[in-house]
Amino acid sequence: MFESLTDTFEGIFSRLRNKGVLTEADVDEVLREIRVALLEADVNLTVVKSLRDRIKARAVGEEVHKALNPAQQVVKIVNEELTTSLGGETIEIRYASRPPTVVMMAGLQGSGKTTSSAKLARWFKSQGRNPLLVGADLQRPAAVEQLRTLGGQIDVPVFSDPSDPVTVAGRAIEEARATGKDVVIVDTAGRLAIDEALMEEVRQISVAAEPDYTFLVVDAMTGQDAVTVAEAFHEKLELDGVILTKLDGDARGGAALSVKEVVGRPIAFAATGEKLEEFDLFHPDRMASRILGMGDMLTLIEKAEQTFEQEEAEEAAARLLEGQFTLDDFLDQMQQLKKMGPLTNLMGMLPGLPKEIRDVEIGDREVNRIEAIVRSMTPGERAQPEMIDASRRARIATGSGTNPTDVAGLVTQFTEMRKMMKRFGGAGTKKARASKRKNKNNKGKKRKGGGRTTPKGGGRTTPQGGGRVTPKGTKSGKAPLMLPGLDRIDEADFERLAQEFEGLDR
Repeated sequence: MFESLTDTFEGIFSRLRNKGVLTEADVDEVLREIRVALLEADVNLTVVKSLRDRIKARAVGEEVHKALNPAQQVVKIVNEELTTSLGGETIEIRYASRPPTVVMMAGLQGSGKTTSSAKLARWFKSQGRNPLLVGADLQRPAAVEQLRTLGGQIDVPVFSDPSDPVTVAGRAIEEARATGKDVVIVDTAGRLAIDEALMEEVRQISVAAEPDYTFLVVDAMTGQDAVTVAEAFHEKLELDGVILTKLDGDARGGAALSVKEVVGRPIAFAATGEKLEEFDLFHPDRMASRILGMGDMLTLIEKAEQTFEQEEAEEAAARLLEGQFTLDDFLDQMQQLKKMGPLTNLMGMLPGLPKEIRDVEIGDREVNRIEAIVRSMTPGERAQPEMIDASRRARIATGSGTNPTDVAGLVTQFTEMRKMMKRFGGAGTKKARASKRKNKNNKGKKRKGGGRTTPKGGGRTTPQGGGRVTPKGTKSGKAPLMLPGLDRIDEADFERLAQEFEGLDR
C-alpha cells in the first residue's frame, strides 16, 4: 500500500545522508518534499500540516544542531512523528471482569465486517479465549450463512435467529453466559451509505449489547472517505478503534495515516490479506518503520515463530551449515514459508533491501514452478542434485512442465547456496575461532621474509572489470525462475561473505 510513499522517503533520506551539515534551508526543502509526498498519498490536509509543523519544530531546534549526525537525527524525528500520527501505541485489549467481553462491529456494506468478525474471533482464540460470533446482520441476504461458514473454518460457534438485530444481540449475551463463552463478537448490518436508519439500528444494538469495544471496519481502499465515515460513526457510537481492511491493496495509504488524528481513535487491527490468519493488532511504530523503508523485523520474527516448528527449524539450520541440506529440506522450508504469507510482503519487512529487489514480483506461480521441479526429481536426485545430468534435466523438465534451462538454473543456485552456507558453518566452529585468535595474537609481529600473502599486484580474485554476472543494460522486471530472493553469487562474493561471517564471532 505504501510503496510510492516509501520510495519518496527513501529518496529524501538518501540525499540527507550525503550532507555533513544541515542548514535551515535544507530542513525546509525536506519538509516541502514530505508534505507533497503525504498529500499525494491522500493523507488528510489537517494531518499533513500537523505532522509537518511537529517535524519542523524539532528539526530546526537544538535537538538536531547538537547531534553528531544531523541527517540521522532528522530521520529519527520523522519516524517518531509518523508513529504518533499512526496512533502512537498498539491498542491493549482489556477483558471484562465479568465475562463475556462484548465487541460490536460496525461499518458500511462491503467494508469487510463479516470477514473481519471471523478474523477477530480467530485472533481471540489464539489468545486463549473462547469466542462466540453473533449474526445480527439480518438485512443482507446470506450474511448469517457466510458468518456460519467462516465460523466453521475456525471452529467458533455462531448465534443468530430471524427475529430482529436488537433481540439477537440481547439473546447472544445470555447464550454466551450459558455456554461459557468469554468473548462475544456482534456482526451488524451495513448500508451503501450513511443514513439515519443505519445509525439508529446500530445505536439500539449498542444499547442492548452494552459492548466493551465498538470497532468500525473501514476499507483502506476508500481513501479520505474512510475518515469521513469514521467521523460520522464516532459521533453516534463513541468508537473505541478502527479495523482497517485491505492493507495489502494498492491504495495510497491516506486513511491509515489520517484516522487517528482526525477521529481521535486508533487503528486497533489491520487485515493484510483475504485469509483468516492474515489479521493482527496494528503496530504504529512498525508501520512507520516500513513506510520509511526500514523494514519490520519484529512482525517477520513473530510470523516465523507462529509458522515454523522450532525443533525442525533448528535441525534444518544445522544441516544447512553442515552442508547436508537437501532439496527435500528446501521443499519443507518452502511450504512453511508460504504459510507466512505472500513472499513479496515478507521481502518488504526486511530492512535495508534495495528498491530494485523489493519491487521484484515473487509470485506464487514462480514458487509453484520451483516446487514442481523438485517434486519431479527422484529421492536420490533431491539428496544429491549434482548427479543431475542432461538426460535427467530433460526428464525433470517434462515432468514439471518447465524447460531444462530452468532445472539447471535451480540446481546451480541451490548448490551455490549450500556451498556458501557450509562455509558460514565452518566460520563458527572452534577450529575457526582458534585460528582467528591465533591470527590476532600474531598481528603486528614482523614475519620473516616480509609476510606478503597475496600475489604482487593486489590479489584480484575476480576477472578484470568487476565480475558482472548479468549483461550490461539488463533491466529487472518480473523475477525469473530462481530460489526466491537469491540471485547468482560468484566466488568472490562467497569469499567476502565468509570473511564477514567470521567477524560475527562473539
